[in-house]
Amino acid sequence: MNGYNFTERVRKVLMLAREEANKLNHEYVGTEHILLGLCEGGGVAEHALRSLGVDLVTVRANVLQLVTPGDANGKNTAESAPGGILGAIADTFGVGRTKLDLPYTSRAKKTLELAMSEARELNHSYVGTEHLLLGLIREERGIGAQVLTSMGMTVTGLREEVLRLLGTEMSDKTQGATFGGLVRVADQQAAITLVVEHPDGRIEAKKFHQTDEAVKFLNGLEY
Repeated sequence: MNGYNFTERVRKVLMLAREEANKLNHEYVGTEHILLGLCEGGGVAEHALRSLGVDLVTVRANVLQLVTPGDANGKNTAESAPGGILGAIADTFGVGRTKLDLPYTSRAKKTLELAMSEARELNHSYVGTEHLLLGLIREERGIGAQVLTSMGMTVTGLREEVLRLLGTEMSDKTQGATFGGLVRVADQQAAITLVVEHPDGRIEAKKFHQTDEAVKFLNGLEY
């Protein structure tokens, strides 16, 4: 994962997670905040959850039932340490710290490690929201994983749905890339699958056997 090749949507999700922690007056960013960020950040992860019948409003309600907001002085703490892999990622983004210098919990860090592992195992050259979602449930012990599991989600089920949305099959080993955060491309045995996320949130998968046909399709997009 050269240079932490996270998509713009993942960066947005991590920023939303930090904002969620701030709203709850927490002095840390945990898996629960990452899950809340995923529910608002759009992308393949959100579409996968919706297509599996998960109500994102219910996800938020379930998370808030399990967490205790801190007081106005941010007294709620968790075992965590600043920096680490997520700190390095934040530095790479050039995001800097919010008004609260929030560290990430060890479970949140593990989630990111598992997300990168998921991308490597799928031979994707980027880490998208789909990998972050899979990393979240693979972590197993955090609040994020607990909420997803309580709603009937499994690692296998989520992975299959993610790959269906990406136009691949479980047995495929694909190479992925991003184009302006809009299109992911998978080359497999001279076939190219374009997974297009439209501005209205629709995801459309198209398979081409010739590169010039795929390029022509891309050039025909108006955005």
